[in-house]
Amino acid sequence: MSKKNKKLKNDKIQNSQENPTDKTPVIFQRNKLKSALNIFKRSDLTPRQKEFLELVANKEVKMIFVSGPSGSAKTFLSIMAALQLLSDKKVSDIIYARSIVECSDKSLGALPGTIDDKVHVYLQPLIDKMEELLPRHEIEMLNKDKRITGMPISYLRGLNFNAKAIIGDEFQNCTYKEILTFITRTGEFSKVLVLGDIGQSDINGKSGFEKMMNLFDGENHRKNGIYVFKFTIEDCVRSGLVKHILKTIEEDKLKNPK
Repeated sequence: MSKKNKKLKNDKIQNSQENPTDKTPVIFQRNKLKSALNIFKRSDLTPRQKEFLELVANKEVKMIFVSGPSGSAKTFLSIMAALQLLSDKKVSDIIYARSIVECSDKSLGALPGTIDDKVHVYLQPLIDKMEELLPRHEIEMLNKDKRITGMPISYLRGLNFNAKAIIGDEFQNCTYKEILTFITRTGEFSKVLVLGDIGQSDINGKSGFEKMMNLFDGENHRKNGIYVFKFTIEDCVRSGLVKHILKTIEEDKLKNPK
């Protein structure tokens, strides 16, 4: 711990001792950004997308399970919301976690290169969305300052995240146990977004996303800051073609249930 951070923590402890009514937890966290980010404004957000962003920004909300089909902008909106939290100094860092699972019935096998090379391909959604939302020089600044961290979910055990925006993407490809590991990394003042599409699991019926989401879908959990937010096919904004494809598949499932 740096001298500056140690002083901040000691000042907090001293303040708590002098003011017994201050019940704020004493935790270690990085210093926040010095200045706000220039997040690109979007004039094409739908009412449902705005509702989601408002939910994330609510200080009483600590964790959200987000479900939705392809093209419903789950990843884009979550990264946008996380960047806003970072810009507003509500969090100090962003963690982007994803299961290392290929979305294919045929595997490419072991990828060449270092561990960073192997993981990089799975973090491409994060990189793409960052480029859509921020000027390049700010992306470079955040990377240089190590404010944005991407990692496989298998690397999370033993970690503790305070004052961070934590995004778990493509979690329909995670087992119940993996999701439990992920959500229990949550420390004080963090915001957790767990994203998944129950119609696109690639782990042969082992997905724990829907079960975990349903477990925490209730008023008693909302009182504890845990929410469930569901996008539908109508929220698909990727293209009219994708929306048509999704509707056709859904209609076929209703007509020909397995």
